[in-house]
Amino acid sequence: MTTQPKKAQYEQRGPVPQDVIHAVDFELPPLQAGQVRVAVLAAPINPSDVLTLTGEYGLLPPLPAVGGNEGVGRILEVGDGVTGLPAGTVVLLPVGCGTWTTHLTLPAKGLVPLPSGVDPVQLSMLTVNPPTALLMLTEFVDLQPGDWVIQNAANSAVGGYLVQLAKLRGINTINVVRRASAIEAVKASGAEHVVVDAEDLPKRVRELVGDVPVKLAIDCVGGVSTENLARCLVEGGTLVNYGAMSGERCMISPRYFVFRDIVLRGFWLSQWFKKAAPDKRMAVFGEIAGLIAEGKLQARIQASYGLDDIREAVAAAASGARDGKIVIEPNGPSRAAI
Repeated sequence: MTTQPKKAQYEQRGPVPQDVIHAVDFELPPLQAGQVRVAVLAAPINPSDVLTLTGEYGLLPPLPAVGGNEGVGRILEVGDGVTGLPAGTVVLLPVGCGTWTTHLTLPAKGLVPLPSGVDPVQLSMLTVNPPTALLMLTEFVDLQPGDWVIQNAANSAVGGYLVQLAKLRGINTINVVRRASAIEAVKASGAEHVVVDAEDLPKRVRELVGDVPVKLAIDCVGGVSTENLARCLVEGGTLVNYGAMSGERCMISPRYFVFRDIVLRGFWLSQWFKKAAPDKRMAVFGEIAGLIAEGKLQARIQASYGLDDIREAVAAAASGARDGKIVIEPNGPSRAAI
């Protein structure tokens, strides 16, 4: 473990995310009653983290701030009055607590213990992307085994999880990417049907899988790609948008709303967390943690970095040419099961 506590901090936001963040030393505060000291094992860099650095995300912390919205850690020390979470327990870190750091001092109440013997890097991504994929797949349309869903940004982390979760439920996926070089990586995640986005996407989808009834479309790109997906849906189908990787607003002709009764919805996991009952949140986390522990759900990892290389890590995460996740391991590599 790193002896000197260190964190990835930013004092301002700017258009080049890697330019505003840097690693700084800090001193650990005294451990108070009801608190635990946690060594952070792994924390991913999500698109939302990059947008937070540029100031474009929907929820921005006050400055200065520490980067990172999710991760996992191992309890090193417990304060007075803490029971049920002994030293050595691996826990899910609270959303938005600034996880790009070697150590955190946290209230024990509300911490979620995780299974042992599981790759911490895979567990570190439990909070954001897998729930996003699972909830978009289940909350908007009552899909049954044999039904069809189409998604773009299929080579993203959410896209990879959605492919795996759909397959576990017997749901067929059509996976759209923006470059041909991404096709093989998506197929390696278990996707059977992969196609490059284009204006003639409906025609190419029919050539790929036939005239199947697609009830749900999931869009993370925006721009004209939104309408490309909408044109693949059956009458009365639902299109869910959760991002704008193109940097453009969703573009869709009114005729699809009027004549084909297409429904356009938005999804933001933070809003779902605010509204969902605690038992519902725990059920979602429990299902996902179980699947990760069983090896049935995992994300592609492109590279992991230490905190001293945080700028290089953020630049890699912001790149549009990735085929895997960028992860921070603040206390050094921990890819062995814990």
